[in-house]
Amino acid sequence: MKDWNSGTIEKFRVQGGKGIPPWGDHLLLLTTRGAKTGRVSTHPLVYHMDRGRYVIAASKGGAPTHPTWYHNLVKHREATIEVGTDTFTVRATPVPKGPERDRMYDDHAKVFAGFRDYPAKTKRIIPVVVLERVA
Repeated sequence: MKDWNSGTIEKFRVQGGKGIPPWGDHLLLLTTRGAKTGRVSTHPLVYHMDRGRYVIAASKGGAPTHPTWYHNLVKHREATIEVGTDTFTVRATPVPKGPERDRMYDDHAKVFAGFRDYPAKTKRIIPVVVLERVA
């Protein structure tokens, strides 16, 4: 997974975050501080916009556990994202369940159809995270 992430991050930066197959212009880079280690790490993630906010899903491809970046954001709510050629600080609000989570997850699956299949692969509810730009 690390090699895939590294290659995707490199392609994102070379192409200014545009036209990254298969996500097109719906990929961002999320940089978080580790919940346990404190180490900084960057993750390419599919996003969609909701009321001027960036929304990502902690799907991990339908794995039985949440991705590490989700745990990082639960502990350290501030992170950095790269969208296109812009880099800025965001405040994360995890939405682990409920009607608002359901609505945003459904919207997320409209951006990338693979997300429709992930809930059937796991017993957990896949949380979404709302990222709002910090002024």
